[in-house]
Amino acid sequence: MGLSTHVLDTMHGTPATGMAVELYTTTGGQATLVKSFVLNSDGRNPDGPLYDNSSLQRGTYRLVFDVAAYFAGRGVKLPEPNFLDKVSLDFGVADTSQHYHVPLLVSPWSYSTYRGS
Repeated sequence: MGLSTHVLDTMHGTPATGMAVELYTTTGGQATLVKSFVLNSDGRNPDGPLYDNSSLQRGTYRLVFDVAAYFAGRGVKLPEPNFLDKVSLDFGVADTSQHYHVPLLVSPWSYSTYRGS
């Protein structure tokens, strides 16, 4: 339960190992950084869930994924300016008894997300 994320690099067909991610809480348009981390070899937070079930609060959150730096680090030739730089996903948590999984499927030119399980 709680909150988790997972990033898959659809250009290479692999987890997005080494991508930098930031998690924020958001209130009234203000964002407060909760944690920064780098994805592990499975494209996940190396410390496990971002929040466990007991610490996840009802409210709004933002995940920011450093897409351009990740692909540049993989040697992908990117235009200047990049089409995607940082992907920011704002989402709400309404029921803390449920698991909120926020996956990102990403390439240098597109991304998709959904509420996973």
